[in-house]
Amino acid sequence: MPSKKSKTRARQKNNRLGASSQAVLYPLIIFALIVWVIYRILFDFPVWFDESIGKAIFFGLPVWLYISGSGNAQVVESFDFNKIRPGLLLGLAVGGLYGFVAAITVLLVRSSGVMSVALFSSTFFWWEFLLALLTGFWESLFFFSFIMTGVLAKHRSWSVLQQVMWVALIFLIFHLPNTILRFSGLNILTEFFLLYFFAMGQAFVFYRRRNFYTLVISQAIWGMVLLVHV
Repeated sequence: MPSKKSKTRARQKNNRLGASSQAVLYPLIIFALIVWVIYRILFDFPVWFDESIGKAIFFGLPVWLYISGSGNAQVVESFDFNKIRPGLLLGLAVGGLYGFVAAITVLLVRSSGVMSVALFSSTFFWWEFLLALLTGFWESLFFFSFIMTGVLAKHRSWSVLQQVMWVALIFLIFHLPNTILRFSGLNILTEFFLLYFFAMGQAFVFYRRRNFYTLVISQAIWGMVLLVHV
């Protein structure tokens, strides 16, 4: 049995780690935002490069620095191997719900009919799905396993809604450069709306489950729904 002194020392160490991880949270986010915006404005690499190598550098590296520098293990706990199976199953359910709502919304807005398309037999579809998985991987790691875990620890006095809305706002800010470059007029506002409320949904799911794999799959499915229907 550990002694009272050893328990006290362990508690003090955890408090120091918690304080240090909270202190570097926003500086790392701001640094990542600055270099990401510069990258998006100055360079125009192919989508596969952005979603794999680009986000590995600009989203993955800050998370690695955060974990290695602060010793905070809460980020790692969100992608524990024991969470893979339940996370993937829930991700399919959540992603399916996103897809159903998006498809019905598009049908109602456009007053269009339903057309049968052999998507799953298309090589293009599976290539885009691979890119969607990469996007879901790096963005779930950065915005939820990293940022939301940090926000939950740093702003414990906030309500869940405040925490979720704050994380969703950070998600939206990071997506502003790409949205502004790709869209114009009312389409920008529509994209902002979709991104913000999608991020809120993901943040609520992460708050309840703390499961990285759920968000990866649900975001990948959401991305494919937008590609097919929007």
